[in-house]
Amino acid sequence: MKTDFNVANTIRRPVSGAQAPPFTSDEPIRSTSATQIILPPTAIVYCQGNFAKADGKTANGLVRHSEAYRILSVIDSDHDGKDSGLVLDDTVNHIPVFRSLDAAVVHEAVIPDTLIYGMAPSTGRLSSTDRDVVLDAISLGMNIVSGLHEYLGDDPEIASFAVERKVTIRDIRKPKPSKDMRLFDGSISGVKALRIAVLGTDCAIGKRTTATVLARALNTRGIKTVLVGTGQTGLMQGAKYGVAMDAVPPQFCCGELEGAIVDASESERPDVILIEGQGALSHPAFCTSAFILRGSQPDAVILQHAPKRAHRCDFPNMPMPKPASEIALIEAFADTKVIGVTLNHEGMSEAEVTDTIAAQSQILGLPVTDVLSRPASHLLAMVVAAYPGLRHSTPVAAI
Repeated sequence: MKTDFNVANTIRRPVSGAQAPPFTSDEPIRSTSATQIILPPTAIVYCQGNFAKADGKTANGLVRHSEAYRILSVIDSDHDGKDSGLVLDDTVNHIPVFRSLDAAVVHEAVIPDTLIYGMAPSTGRLSSTDRDVVLDAISLGMNIVSGLHEYLGDDPEIASFAVERKVTIRDIRKPKPSKDMRLFDGSISGVKALRIAVLGTDCAIGKRTTATVLARALNTRGIKTVLVGTGQTGLMQGAKYGVAMDAVPPQFCCGELEGAIVDASESERPDVILIEGQGALSHPAFCTSAFILRGSQPDAVILQHAPKRAHRCDFPNMPMPKPASEIALIEAFADTKVIGVTLNHEGMSEAEVTDTIAAQSQILGLPVTDVLSRPASHLLAMVVAAYPGLRHSTPVAAI
């Protein structure tokens, strides 16, 4: 049955898909009963030399939001002794930064459960210094969580030491066997929830943060929303549904994502499904945005942009695109509509943010906001302006 939406300045069309199992953590996250509460495992996030930078996006995201782990501290000697919230967002969060693993562990009454590798280097590999830290954490009896393309569980030295110390290694990006992967098959056409993808003009630009803030705002409003993760950080944060897209063979990317969305729809019956973006559709080094658009078949897109970023991350000779060109590319590539733009205010003053919001709104003819420096209500209003039916906090697919 085709679903109708009460929409303004946006479109909807039928789709197709395969079903993959949802992401499930191998560690308990939260459980309640009449007699006990099981808290998330505690974690120290390792981000030496990269906290509050693009390559530290995993640590940055976990400090801002984490359901799967209780973040105790961050390791980065460049910010030793500082509050991580002040470093990242000029807001105290009481998660300290330490110079080393030893200093972070000494600060706690008991050894933390987990060391999370909080960086996403372009190489996707572990440095020799980082390796020593991982081995030190294992020697202390800490479990290891990594989002690298290099799977630590396959490293003979690290794996054997983990077995010896009876700790686990969780490689977030390690895909399931290809024999268990699903091809795109059209089953997403049965998804009744409104689907919104949060894409961007570059990698490490804040797409996941925007999606997380929007999911929280919609749910607070009584609009049941599920966020589907597509990268290692979102899965580490506790996304119940999703897949690390850049670790899946291209043949299966669309089907695996579609399967996660179908499963979220069938299990949660949400009004809205948000899909975290990766890379940028125009970026020649990444293809995940194309798979996300094809696999999720979004009804709408929100575009994240960093106005002061001169070039793409790790590509100094590759200028950033303008939002208008990325919007045109997205709308030409997929049967969807960009309904708004969100800013990453790196390198911008408060006055520049205000002026840019006004200028880009006029240039693009779309609502524009900054997710971290402006109220979440502005982001919520962007979505409700495109889909007025959401205003009533009733299922958008009820018509």
